[in-house]
Amino acid sequence: MNAPLLAVDDLWVRYRVASGDVPAVQGVSFRLERGASLGLAGESGCGKSTTANAILRLLPPGTRTEGSIRLDGEEVLTMRPGRLRAVRWTTGAIVFQGALHALNPVRRVGHQIAEPMLLHRTAPGSRAADARARELLEQVGLPGDRARSYPHQLSGGQRQRVLIAMALACDPDLLIADEPTTALDVMVQAQVLELLAGLRHDRGLSMIFITHDLSVLTDVCDELAVMYAGRIVEDGDAHDVFATPQHPYTRGLAAAFPTIGDPASRLAPSGLGGDPPDPSDLPVGCAFHPRCALARDECRDGVPELRPAGPDRSAACILVEAP
Repeated sequence: MNAPLLAVDDLWVRYRVASGDVPAVQGVSFRLERGASLGLAGESGCGKSTTANAILRLLPPGTRTEGSIRLDGEEVLTMRPGRLRAVRWTTGAIVFQGALHALNPVRRVGHQIAEPMLLHRTAPGSRAADARARELLEQVGLPGDRARSYPHQLSGGQRQRVLIAMALACDPDLLIADEPTTALDVMVQAQVLELLAGLRHDRGLSMIFITHDLSVLTDVCDELAVMYAGRIVEDGDAHDVFATPQHPYTRGLAAAFPTIGDPASRLAPSGLGGDPPDPSDLPVGCAFHPRCALARDECRDGVPELRPAGPDRSAACILVEAP
């Protein structure tokens, strides 16, 4: 059998603060096959972006990372700096959430797209890199002459397309999209999602898509993993997880979306009260039990492990019964 493009096993990430180490990711494991797409969902502060940044070792200095991350058969956590620089952009690339902050405001966007090609020598020279930058802009739906623009001369959706073009510059196998549509209006968001889906199909990309919007993930992802308090609490087929969630937290996320044309849903939206716990002060037992309407005394006894919740599905809840 072919090995997966990405294999994450028992990943722990701890941020170092004055009071001690804070666990942001706790024992996360998943696989991403070649050409497949995985969605990471959950509220802000649940560990999604930390997990994504750990894959390419983009975490702040002093962060403690344990476990295993194998990208295209190589262990990322033990890579030497030179090899790590070679893997970034060429094997794995990332599209960040805030395009305006990710782009250099005083450089033309074409030069910024060409830069990784010159650094990694995937283009024979600056002229070839500039020509390739214009081609990439056209592939993401922008005129090639936009390469001469500065970031402030582009709209939010156009800047996000520039970031996607930059991430594709060295033809990576893995593309990580970290909430790339959060700051965009609904119409532009739909265009960017359609663009990503098309690029994945045309290029055979493997993709990790991060957002707190479950409905977005069902459009662009094959599999879905829901995170809460640094752990995966449910995973499985994206459409199945959204349509028939098994974990109470996933049900709360899914219920937060109103039903179009249903006045009762619009006037009395459901969802979750409160906020995810502070990683430095996690509740005893199941981290979700203080917000869970179905919580029992047993939920405080220990952290539930993922258990079977249907065909190729699992959920970390003691109320989930094996199929």
